[in-house]
Amino acid sequence: MPFPRWKRVRKIKSGIYGLNPLLDGGVNENSTTVVIGRSGAGKTTIATQFIRRGLQDGQEGVFVSLDENKEQIIREAVEMGWSDILDYLDDELLVFIDASGREFSNFIRKELPAFVADWKGSNARIAIDPLTPVLWSTKDLYEQRDLIGFMFKETRKVGTVLCTLEEHGATDLTGPETVIPMYLADCVIHLRFDHVAAKHTRELQIIKCRNSRHDQEPHPYEILKGLGIVLQDGQRRVDVSDLLRRSRNERQGVPGVPDRQRVAAAARVDQRFVRTGPGRLEAVHHGKRHR
Repeated sequence: MPFPRWKRVRKIKSGIYGLNPLLDGGVNENSTTVVIGRSGAGKTTIATQFIRRGLQDGQEGVFVSLDENKEQIIREAVEMGWSDILDYLDDELLVFIDASGREFSNFIRKELPAFVADWKGSNARIAIDPLTPVLWSTKDLYEQRDLIGFMFKETRKVGTVLCTLEEHGATDLTGPETVIPMYLADCVIHLRFDHVAAKHTRELQIIKCRNSRHDQEPHPYEILKGLGIVLQDGQRRVDVSDLLRRSRNERQGVPGVPDRQRVAAAARVDQRFVRTGPGRLEAVHHGKRHR
């Protein structure tokens, strides 16, 4: 009896300039990627790029913040030159879940499944920034693994997930906070950020990527206004003006809101609950908000 032919994993564009070729075409659809880096490495930037690329491609976006509030993340995106984030919010194509300051075990086990039940199968992109507070919420390693594993399993039912994780101490991925997320994730990307005096060194390296060929070498990167994280070609300098021009062209080619895959059309749900602040839930009925 012949062996069955494996179906090739579908790829989606990461939104990070220069990363797709290193991942054999992009991020695996319905996978979980964990981006690890210390403060200042660009973790929230890469999460926003990932969400924004999906929005440009007609996917809806869900940004789950476990630390900073919604206003801070939006302000940082606008300062980066991504004011179109405001349009996606107005069109209800981008949803923020502010879980900062929450009791994370309760949020993950009770509130998250209710949200996932309404969004299941919508093929959205989900960014979780950062995972670190979940790990800090309990010292029990088995509980950490259970919470992170459950969160990954649930959010993959909605679509493709990218999480960030704060790295402390040495930048060699040996810290206790990195072990469990690295083990459970489908793909792990390390953002190395070292600064001595006035000199900054940034490198991106793919540590693992299940079910996909991938590059394993470190690559220098920059964080540029209007573009975010840009990987540098080792042979030649990246043409920033060309990338900005291409980025503008991509935005102009985005389908209008009536042509987008709306959440209500995708999941056929009558009501979904979106956390907009501590202790307050907002019900969204067919794209209209009701208090």
